[in-house]
Amino acid sequence: MSGKRSRCSFSRLEVILIVCLVLMIALTVVLLVLHFLSKDTDGKCSYPSPLLQGVPRAGAKYWVGVGRADCTGPVAQVPLMGYANPEQVGGGLLSRLYSRAFIVADPQRSKRLVFVSADIGMVSQRLRLEVLQQLRSKYGGLYGQDNVILSGTHTHSGPGGYFQYTLFWITSKGLIRPALSSIVNGIVKSIDIAHENMKRGRLFINRGTVENSQINRSPFSYLKNPESERNRYSSNTDKEMVVLKMVDEDGHELGLISWFAVHPVSMNNSNHLVNSDNVGYASYLFEQEKNKGMLPGEGSFVAAFASSNLGDVSSNTRGPFCASTGESCDNPQSSCPVGGAAMCMAQGPGKDMFESTRIIGQNLYLKAKELYEEASQEVTGPLSSAHQWVNMSDVSVELNATHRVKTCKPALGHSFAAGTIDGVGAFNFTQGSVEGDPFWDQIRDQLLGEPSNETKACHKPKPILFSTGEMTWPHPWHPDIVDVQIAAIGSLAILAVPGEFTTMSGRRLREAVKSEFDSHGTRGMNVVIAGLCNVYTHYITTYEEYQVQRYEAASTIYGPHTLSAYIQLYRGLAKAIALNATEELPRGPEPPLFNVTTLTLLPALGVESAPANKNFGDVLEEVRQEYREGEVAKVTFVGGNPRNSAENATEHNFLTVEKYSSISSSWRAVLNDASWDTRFYWSKGSRGQSNVTIEWHIPAGAEPGVYRLRYFGHYKKRLLLLGTVTVPFEGSSSAFHVAAP
Repeated sequence: MSGKRSRCSFSRLEVILIVCLVLMIALTVVLLVLHFLSKDTDGKCSYPSPLLQGVPRAGAKYWVGVGRADCTGPVAQVPLMGYANPEQVGGGLLSRLYSRAFIVADPQRSKRLVFVSADIGMVSQRLRLEVLQQLRSKYGGLYGQDNVILSGTHTHSGPGGYFQYTLFWITSKGLIRPALSSIVNGIVKSIDIAHENMKRGRLFINRGTVENSQINRSPFSYLKNPESERNRYSSNTDKEMVVLKMVDEDGHELGLISWFAVHPVSMNNSNHLVNSDNVGYASYLFEQEKNKGMLPGEGSFVAAFASSNLGDVSSNTRGPFCASTGESCDNPQSSCPVGGAAMCMAQGPGKDMFESTRIIGQNLYLKAKELYEEASQEVTGPLSSAHQWVNMSDVSVELNATHRVKTCKPALGHSFAAGTIDGVGAFNFTQGSVEGDPFWDQIRDQLLGEPSNETKACHKPKPILFSTGEMTWPHPWHPDIVDVQIAAIGSLAILAVPGEFTTMSGRRLREAVKSEFDSHGTRGMNVVIAGLCNVYTHYITTYEEYQVQRYEAASTIYGPHTLSAYIQLYRGLAKAIALNATEELPRGPEPPLFNVTTLTLLPALGVESAPANKNFGDVLEEVRQEYREGEVAKVTFVGGNPRNSAENATEHNFLTVEKYSSISSSWRAVLNDASWDTRFYWSKGSRGQSNVTIEWHIPAGAEPGVYRLRYFGHYKKRLLLLGTVTVPFEGSSSAFHVAAP
């Protein structure tokens, strides 16, 4: 009997097989549960939600996710968006552009909010609608127009061409699909990364004053606001920075959002290098500090320096001077005795635009770092969001019990064409024009049609240059349907505004919304303005500033009562949040998505060639053998059009700075084209030839050693039967030595 098994015993192999079977059954059940839980009600599959993994511990108040993704797009030949200068086209790269996404979720209420700050001029309606389409296809109803805010930093050095309204096509050479797709895909990817990396976390808020980083560029307009109102403030700009700090439940750092009112115009309209300007440099410094040992653009910590009510706020802190004489042109018309308004340009604080960018960016970084490190006021409470689409060309505004006014069809005034001291306009237009010019009015009437009497009367005292609300060919020139939105994270209310509010306009809006929250029992709200969100509608001045008709007022497209209309609308959103009645808000008329995919005047990408006896990537001008800190290492290659790389590669580095290690006998990349110490220049030659020059501005503290500069590009090649193909190539400088100081 001892040689027989008991009926209840199993061999070792049988035990192993049974255990494997149980594990397989358990795994199958888990996968099925996740599969069905990740389906939206309409049957579309979405990514499994990190919120299904459990409930936050006592210390963690939210789930938090952060993400960053490249949204640079084409860096050559595409007009840059911001100064409306058709001659300012991309000719290279100073720094990459990024979309930075932040997701906050409250698992108890299954609420989520998404805030995205992208290194672009502004968010266009077309851009937002395409982003929402992609999010809907991936996540079903998890992320939509109600809980997603898209904000532009307002850099004036990013590619244009991502608008569907005709006015913006004029200086952007139409709708440029590669530029639009790069931004859409970058924003969606940053949200994907934030979604996939959500963690139990906590939020802290802090605020403080930033000095020596801004001036009011329309002080004569600001002075038209009531003296009693101005006396409540110490400055004609908002100097306060608000920082939202994000950490996980164990205190590990995740990221931050900083809101501050300043125009990113340190890089002026003579610049041709794509870059994110002063706020992007601040992000770069903060992320490099927190992501030590990583190349720029890499690492998990994400720092966004987002826009606010920057409408009349310049970063050119030395103020306006006449380029012709050097004297100040700080006058109501911003005009010079010789050369007129075209000669009046703001400067500083640096000796050139590169140094000015660094100075302002470092100021913002240092203050944000201080506020971040000292942040101790925790943000707690429920999440909520309120959103509506509104026809801003027809809003009835109740000013008081007896007086109602209306907004107008969109129109731009004569001073719009004058530009600002940050970027002057053309011809003989000047700021502060309250009368039209018969010469330009006649040309307008002949080419575009005369504005209707109704529109003229509605916009007074604005003399109308372009009656864009009455211009519909080939598509409407300006949007009528506009997003208004508030996202509340506990005691923090983010007002997502669709344009550029001036200093006093922003103050009035914040005060009105805070008062609305207070009156409905939600006291102590921290109200911040996030600028250039969801759709671009130019500027929003106060009624008093509008009467002066400087650039900002001439660009307040819905007329003198635009601010009053927005205050009324945002008060309604705040009331709905305070009373937990957001579901009762009418959605409003949905904006159009025009049936146009690509309509551009950009030159087509043709077949390229290298000079005789040369190949793509060959060196034309070599580096020196030795450099010291403060000098510029420089090499020129046989190049290809950078548009080839943007249109044929999802992610691409144009350059690296590599250091040689004698220990491993290998080269290691220490910088890439996202670094602010490198510059990538492209110049087009004849017969399909072009050159690329790479510079490394060697900073103080650079480690001595042996280095080289490498270039990565693409060129177009013709095949006999298959048309053209895009071919990758690379090149390298000779090795050079960086000597000790």
